[in-house]
Amino acid sequence: MTRGKQKIDAQRRNAERNQKSKGSQLEARAVGLKVVCPICKVQLANEKQLTDHYGSKHPKEKPPSTSNTE
Repeated sequence: MTRGKQKIDAQRRNAERNQKSKGSQLEARAVGLKVVCPICKVQLANEKQLTDHYGSKHPKEKPPSTSNTE
């Protein structure tokens, strides 16, 4: 157990470390999501996820070709 000044210093250092790790990841998420489903407007990372999405969410529809995804 630490006492006095050591304890206060340790608490301050831990608080600084915890503040740096927090933050929004919206910008990083927006960069990674490049493909948009034209029907429901959900954002996906690549064309393979789009075809999987069509298979599960829009089974009656045909997935668009790669030229129509953007």
